[in-house]
Amino acid sequence: MADNPSFIEVQKCLAGMDYPASRDQLVDHAAEHGADEPMLQALRAMPDREYDGPSGVSKEITKSS
Repeated sequence: MADNPSFIEVQKCLAGMDYPASRDQLVDHAAEHGADEPMLQALRAMPDREYDGPSGVSKEITKSS
């Protein structure tokens, strides 16, 4: 199984995102900005709630394996 995306990878694909944002908004933004499939899968696996900023998203992705 591949490692989860790194904090920096998450930040790159979410650059320019307006927060707060829902999980689906994050997935859509990442897809529009060239995120690869493992990144999109990691975002889709997060709980469906509002995220206040990129650090919260990164923390959620890096804690789930």
